Amino acid sequence: MEPSPKDGESAAAAEPGRGGAAPSSGVVVQVREKKGPLRAAIPYMPFPVAVICLFLNTFVPGLGTFVSAFTVLCGARTDLPDRHMCCVFWLNIAAALIQILTAIVMVGWIMSIFWGMDMVILASYKEQGIPQQL
Repeated sequence: MEPSPKDGESAAAAEPGRGGAAPSSGVVVQVREKKGPLRAAIPYMPFPVAVICLFLNTFVPGLGTFVSAFTVLCGARTDLPDRHMCCVFWLNIAAALIQILTAIVMVGWIMSIFWGMDMVILASYKEQGIPQQL
């Protein structure tokens, strides 16, 4: 018994012997990542500063995140434009404290490295001129 074609598929596409693929429907899908407040508070820094923060986070968990908090006070943008600069600063300090306190059980160290990688990724978006909403 042959399976019947599903809705949206043509009979030619369902049978391999007939050749031909289903025509493209032309639908554009946009995927947007939903970030929590701590992750959205990661600042868009210049690339060299982000690499230094990654290096610091790799060897001393939370230190690079702590340094990045001060870049917010220097005018670095974040994905939280509706929040005041001091609120975003304290969110970054909280993330650094979480990384430092949980580094004992390796969770904070791993989180710190990923945080630093996110800083470098965001900095490369800024360098390439890619819009901030990615």
